[in-house]
Amino acid sequence: MTAKATTVRPTLDIYESGDAALRVVAQSADAEANWATVHSLGGWLATAGVEGIHGAVPTYDSVLVEFDPYLTSARQVRAFVLLGMRQLDFTGTTLRKPRRFEVPVVYGGDYGPDLERVAEHQGLDVADVIARHTAKTYVIRCLGAPAGSPMMDGPDFPVPVPRLKDPRLSVPAGAVSVAGRQAVIAPATAPGGWCVLGQTPLSVLDVSREPLVPYVPGDELRFYQIPAEDFENFAGKFLEARP
Repeated sequence: MTAKATTVRPTLDIYESGDAALRVVAQSADAEANWATVHSLGGWLATAGVEGIHGAVPTYDSVLVEFDPYLTSARQVRAFVLLGMRQLDFTGTTLRKPRRFEVPVVYGGDYGPDLERVAEHQGLDVADVIARHTAKTYVIRCLGAPAGSPMMDGPDFPVPVPRLKDPRLSVPAGAVSVAGRQAVIAPATAPGGWCVLGQTPLSVLDVSREPLVPYVPGDELRFYQIPAEDFENFAGKFLEARP
């Protein structure tokens, strides 16, 4: 699925989130419009140079606007949020053209210990699970934990994928996982309860680079299958956007 243009203009609900943040929620029946709105608003706030606002973190349908209460107030930030929406009404979306990433994956076995479990739960063959996982163009909706994980709408499976009853204490970097109706790649080794279908040999996180991960929300990603014997051919290479 790619980000779609939409003429729907969601309404905004604004809530105080502690003493130093506002949570702005886009409300409409169009999930794509909600997502585009909060990311456009987050981008506008990040570049507007408003004194006291030092962070805007968009997700699927909301954006957390962080501010310094010694420099500004929740009332002033609320006014800037509404100003941003009026500016976007005038200029249109601030979403840039997406870049495309292609991710090699070894599925199953030690690389994807939950592949067969997911296939059984979905009533599909293992080959069907892989085919559905690789058939889709994913839009990175937001960055999550740990370390800038690319959060995406999941594959076109018949039913949501349940999380593991007993989460693993350590999931390797590069794990390609699903849960519910979402998909993700793990940039770093961390505990996790998502079902691991496979692993990419590419490095996603590089602490010596700025930014630490190569993608941003709105970029597009596709997976493709490689045999286990090719894993080492990609090992040590960094995930890069297609030219």
